[in-house]
Amino acid sequence: MTETAGTSVAAPASARAGRDVPIAIGVGLGLLALAGGALVWRREAFIGLAALACGAALWELAHAFRRRNIELPLVPMLVGAVGILVSAYTSGAEALLVAFMLTAGGVVIWRVLDGSGPAALRDASAATFALAYVPFLAGFVMLMLAAPDGQWRVGLFVLLSVANDTGGFLFGVLFGRHPMAPSVSPKKSWEGLAGSLVLACGVGGVGVWWAFGGAWQVGVLLGAAAVATSTLGDLAESLLKRDLELKDMGRLLPGHGGVMDRLDSLLLSAPLVYILLLVLVPQAVR
Repeated sequence: MTETAGTSVAAPASARAGRDVPIAIGVGLGLLALAGGALVWRREAFIGLAALACGAALWELAHAFRRRNIELPLVPMLVGAVGILVSAYTSGAEALLVAFMLTAGGVVIWRVLDGSGPAALRDASAATFALAYVPFLAGFVMLMLAAPDGQWRVGLFVLLSVANDTGGFLFGVLFGRHPMAPSVSPKKSWEGLAGSLVLACGVGGVGVWWAFGGAWQVGVLLGAAAVATSTLGDLAESLLKRDLELKDMGRLLPGHGGVMDRLDSLLLSAPLVYILLLVLVPQAVR
């Protein structure tokens, strides 16, 4: 998750961004190249990458929840996460829902067999939340990928997230003066949001026109929708981290925090981008 700044322009960029900027940029470019390479090479490679990211995010959530004495049953969750992603890709939206429900039910049974009582109910509820938050929402990316032109759809989805983060970072650092939600995410500013809108709408307009031959207005709508959901995703994870008294969900990605800190905006955007593309951009065989 990229935080935008709303403090003094005279301060160094790294201080205003709250991150080591050169490292964050390098890691970000590396992640983009990895995702792009997997998409270009084979769809199965991207599915594997998505499964790895979801597994790392669930692992981070499990460690974070332990701060509140909540134990997530990781083994069935990790197995179920792979099943959710593969089911969505191979069999569609109905299979995504069924796989999620079966996994959630299996996790509840696993935890109850491990011990009953209030702790079991609490752990099972938290595990169901984590499954809905990570692999279920990620399953919508698999639904996009399964389309005949799925690599283009997922590529545009990823670029919209990059544009949201990049525009928000640049405008926030350069012009940020008015915090959007100071009690939740002090470094996120209204100026940063404007930058996210400008760049994401531009990327969306060009992307829909170039990749699908669609109207640029559809791309602008897509970009604005992605920014709205990405911002909500950022703030939602910030609230969760605030409750857990954490700055980052993990340390797996230098300059970014944890994998969950990178996925937060992507996850909440995936269902809306999938639906808008499905309705407004006809699928084409490539």
